[in-house]
Amino acid sequence: MLRAPMFRDARGYFSELHHRDRYEALGIPGPFVQDNASWSRRGVLRGLHFQHPSAQGKLVSPLVGDIYDVAVDIRRGSPSFGKWVAATLRSETQDQLWIPPGFAHGFCVLSENALVTYKCTDVYDPKSEATLLFSDEDLGIPWPVAQPIVSDKDRAGLRLRDFAVDRLPG
Repeated sequence: MLRAPMFRDARGYFSELHHRDRYEALGIPGPFVQDNASWSRRGVLRGLHFQHPSAQGKLVSPLVGDIYDVAVDIRRGSPSFGKWVAATLRSETQDQLWIPPGFAHGFCVLSENALVTYKCTDVYDPKSEATLLFSDEDLGIPWPVAQPIVSDKDRAGLRLRDFAVDRLPG
């Protein structure tokens, strides 16, 4: 997890959400070619989404609210294949999470509402899109929402073991 620098004073704060040189020094490649935003209410769970072969790296930041953000390594042959990392990202502290290409991504909203931005390294390609089932027992992700609000598409995601080998990045 990263934290964007914040400069606070009596008026509020100013923050650099993206600075190419700072991110390159941390090993986060550019360029970013598409920015996305989503607005969701408490209990909404989005994901776990990925694209292959047009994989997207994503720099995720909540501008409003708090989210529980998850990245799952789905790269065939990776020593961490099927492993996941999670972090609570808070807008108040300008938390960010880098999701490398080859990882599935999802989050759930912990606050009343959340406005989340994603800087992406590749453009959206609907033919490459796939959904990994957020509740895949083999992954064992402890989502902090007992009854998540999930789209039909996300509810119909596949378990990791059910994806064809060529549907996952190498």
